Amino acid sequence: MEVTRLFDIPARYAQLCPGKTDALAGREDKGGWRTYSTEEYVNNSNYISYGLMKLGVKKGDKIASITTNRPEWNFLDMGVQQLGAIHIPIYPTISDKDYEYILEHAEVSYVFVAGEDLLRRIGHIVEKRPSIKGIYTFKHISKVPHLNELIELGKNNQKPEALQTIKDSIRPNDMVTIIYTSGTTGVPKGVMLSHDNIMSNVIGVRDIPPYGPEHRALSFLPICHIYERMLNYTFLYKGLSMYYLANMGFISDSLKEINPHVFSTVPRLLEKVYDKIIAKGRALSSIKKSIFFWANNVGLKYEFDKEKKNPIYGLELKLARKLVLNKWKEALGKNLDIVVSGGAALQPRLARVFWAVGIRVIEGYGLTETSPVIAVENFEPDGLKFGTVGPPLKNVTVKIAEDREILVKGPGVMLGYYKDPEMTAEVIDEEGWFHTGDIGKIEPEGQLRITDRKKMIFKTSFGKYIAPQMIENKFKESSFIDQIMVIGENQKFAGALIVPDFAHLKSWCQIKGIPYTTNAEMIAIPRIRKRFEKEVKHYNESFGDWERIIKFELIDHDWTVEGGHLSATLKVRRGHLTEVYADLISKIFGGNDSKA
Repeated sequence: MEVTRLFDIPARYAQLCPGKTDALAGREDKGGWRTYSTEEYVNNSNYISYGLMKLGVKKGDKIASITTNRPEWNFLDMGVQQLGAIHIPIYPTISDKDYEYILEHAEVSYVFVAGEDLLRRIGHIVEKRPSIKGIYTFKHISKVPHLNELIELGKNNQKPEALQTIKDSIRPNDMVTIIYTSGTTGVPKGVMLSHDNIMSNVIGVRDIPPYGPEHRALSFLPICHIYERMLNYTFLYKGLSMYYLANMGFISDSLKEINPHVFSTVPRLLEKVYDKIIAKGRALSSIKKSIFFWANNVGLKYEFDKEKKNPIYGLELKLARKLVLNKWKEALGKNLDIVVSGGAALQPRLARVFWAVGIRVIEGYGLTETSPVIAVENFEPDGLKFGTVGPPLKNVTVKIAEDREILVKGPGVMLGYYKDPEMTAEVIDEEGWFHTGDIGKIEPEGQLRITDRKKMIFKTSFGKYIAPQMIENKFKESSFIDQIMVIGENQKFAGALIVPDFAHLKSWCQIKGIPYTTNAEMIAIPRIRKRFEKEVKHYNESFGDWERIIKFELIDHDWTVEGGHLSATLKVRRGHLTEVYADLISKIFGGNDSKA
């Protein structure tokens, strides 16, 4: 059947996979998986529509959800959409200030929250919002209505003809959602997206994963983010079984339990997986350790078709897989084939080693404002190239401006920012080009390469431009460095704030016979400081004199979303960190003495 609106997807799924028992499944804890059939997917979505109709919800009303990933999110999403109401999914990890802003700015009518913890956080905010008529929860809590109560309300008040009339009135170019960007600075912006916007992305990427109803996908990135959400629609469109994980702590167990064929992630998580693997390698006995790191080095040299073009490398890779790399793959699930990486730049070395393992990591690029994918790697000729995000989608036009900014046209470009036409006009010019704010170039074979964020590029007092993300990505190849923020705008040189990989540092200290006390005490030890200086010197060699890190300070704690250091999509909040670490930054640059 033809799908022109997102809420057509459940009917297509039921037609494609009648009687399928694990169309959707969810897990929150050690209790195992709760599965839903295709019929339950369709029926529960309709029941929620009927229930909301009984509550008086009508076209254009705003319904917010604040939850971790769960199958029931889909029932709510489709139930809201079928009424022409606007679904506003909100991150469960943002600040109270952002919750207050979004709920007020969007004039939300009903809020659906995961459970007691989130209810406690937003309770006092909801009380101040006269537009909010009620709260429902996905988990059972006394004295608060549960989603099942809304479903029962719908069962007892079914009006299929009235619902069909409403659905027939909804056009593909009607707004379906407002997604508030987490951002790294300023207040959230409400990105308005239509059915057409998101469906154009679904159509643009649907043929890349060679999967169908017999395959499974694992979803653990926040489904409120357009990246995970669009892929969720794509996999359901193709009939995959969708398994949703609410607790990231169970990723390892879940991979072994359900053996998914595909999942999406962000580079940060792939880095953590690889670091854990390397840490286990370092703990091996001398002979096994040598074989382990030999195999790892073979993986790091991987090139597409290299084993065919270079028979010697082909033999090395075959042996490396047999001795070591196949065990890595088994730990990630015997069926895992494709991992989609997005949200930030992926280190090419990580992509190489995972491909060597036998897991095809494809990197994509986009923004919430573009629904989101602009470009993504694929398996067609010239569809893959390490260090790029692949070619633009066939229904997207990309142009590189004179200042090297990436400009985009296509059906995925947003309707605009909610209640902010001035801001909309700033990013979509008179000719219809969306200005991404990213710097990049088109490779000779047609792939797009992202070099940095336009607003993040800064100039030293000597007039030299520095692209921090490119430098940071290189430095994070170090086993000693977990996070880094390059700084130095209007200064004589570039500096950096560095968060050590404390797990690796502890391991190193143990090997060197250095008693480990606290993070703060350890980074103050001269010998450890010198070890980081050695790392910085090594990675500086990859850059020009003006780009090199001259001075740095070590941070004694991890950067987290909860601590406000990272955005909900795990990106460094540069403006916030600049304020938090003002004293350390001043120490790096010596107050005003280093300025021109």
